[in-house]
Amino acid sequence: MINNLELTSTRPGITLAGFRITPAFAAAFCVLLVTAISLFTSPYIGMADNGDFYRIIYSNGLYFNAPDYDSQYFGYFVKQFGIFQYFNENSTMVVSSQSLFIKLAIFVNKLFFSREVFDIRFQAAIYTLLYVAAVYLLVEAITLKMSPKRGMAVAALAVFIFGDTGYTNYFSSFFGESLVMVTMILVFASWLLLYRKRYNDYAMLAILLISTLILTTSKQQNAPVGMVISLLSIPLVLIRRDKLFRWVTLLSAGLMMFAGIATYLNISKEFVNINQYHAMTRGVLMESKNPETALGSFGINEQYAILKENTYYDQYGTVDVKSELLDKNFYSRYGFVSILTYYASHPNELGSILDTAAESAYKIKPAAMGNYEQSAGKEFRAQSHFFSLYSTLKEKLAPRPFAFILLWMAVTIGVYMPSFVRSIRTRDFRGMQRLLVILATMLVGLSGIVVSIIGAGDADIAKHEFLFTLAFDLIIFQTAASVIGRGISSRRSVPSAPSARPLKEYPALNKGVGM
Repeated sequence: MINNLELTSTRPGITLAGFRITPAFAAAFCVLLVTAISLFTSPYIGMADNGDFYRIIYSNGLYFNAPDYDSQYFGYFVKQFGIFQYFNENSTMVVSSQSLFIKLAIFVNKLFFSREVFDIRFQAAIYTLLYVAAVYLLVEAITLKMSPKRGMAVAALAVFIFGDTGYTNYFSSFFGESLVMVTMILVFASWLLLYRKRYNDYAMLAILLISTLILTTSKQQNAPVGMVISLLSIPLVLIRRDKLFRWVTLLSAGLMMFAGIATYLNISKEFVNINQYHAMTRGVLMESKNPETALGSFGINEQYAILKENTYYDQYGTVDVKSELLDKNFYSRYGFVSILTYYASHPNELGSILDTAAESAYKIKPAAMGNYEQSAGKEFRAQSHFFSLYSTLKEKLAPRPFAFILLWMAVTIGVYMPSFVRSIRTRDFRGMQRLLVILATMLVGLSGIVVSIIGAGDADIAKHEFLFTLAFDLIIFQTAASVIGRGISSRRSVPSAPSARPLKEYPALNKGVGM
């Protein structure tokens, strides 16, 4: 017999009717419940088309079958689309991992509903299940070894943030943000689980790799994501001594880097021109006090200053945006690097456009798109406010200057730095991973801002910065959970129990306690 030995469970939870409910299960179930009510009960909620859906659905075998579809742009959510019955002559406009999930949804739709009409709720169901699993892993990683009360408090916070319909409404749309949301949370959660040494390391590394590849290739602006995660995940090779794991980790990092480079190189010329046009007309020219002089620094004729604040999609544009003249005398004169160089030499204009970006950096859902079907009888562009308190508060209360983002990053890194340094000194390579995943998430989010403003100015900036607002929420959740869970110590071992002999000398008991 062992007296006075009290073992601490590694998984907090409460028991109801003989069933153990962990914080991870509670959070996942509640997110599932809220999302199911929002997306799958009347009035059905989704997101209206802003004119971008055609880029992804035609090549995947879908078409707009509503006669008045054009009149519903921005205003109303449409849940049913036609399925091509014969040869589909539409070429792929956007190479995206999103197509895999659309095709899967169409397959399930044909099995259980119709071979001619596609109901977007089948896609929403797939994303919802993946999202619930992601939330489960996230909360499991963060609440491991917390007391039941504190663990449930973190679970409630997770539901408050990630159950917000500002996020989940994307599932009933063809916007790539729905896939970005699921995979980014999986990247964050799997990396934290590697840090916690929870579940099998190879399985968590596989989730990290697959999620990163899907995230990077889901949207062309996400090309930097694979590169950032690839570089910062290399230290994972140190968490285990076996050569197989180290080689698999290095191979995974290489695949992530390749995905980022391939995504960048695969951007079509049309999208390059669209983004280039906006980068100049909605970026450089809009911020410059002297547009003519700004154009001169790029070797562009000063007369093009008339394009200031124009968009590529203007119905009655000043010039033909697809003309050879513009291609020769405008587009060919500048690119991402030259614009970045211009902003670097004009810090006032850079600061101005960064502040413009910060204005929209905390918006989870764009204000331009409605959430209801036309049959619901709501006004044009009406938005649902069901379970959206977090997104509402965040948009209204978050400080607007870009300097706040830099301050927030600096403070967060400073808070976690002592435990990181301690891990380095003690050669605790797993302990190092928490700051690395936070830093990777910050840089991924920041890349969303930089790529948006340098690559496309302020055009549709709220949706382009979705990656930042999600990264911001993940880190805020992690930090708040650290506070709730009694500090931010990087120590992951079970608290020592009062005993004359160390716990490791009791192998039968230790077997079920260690990480």
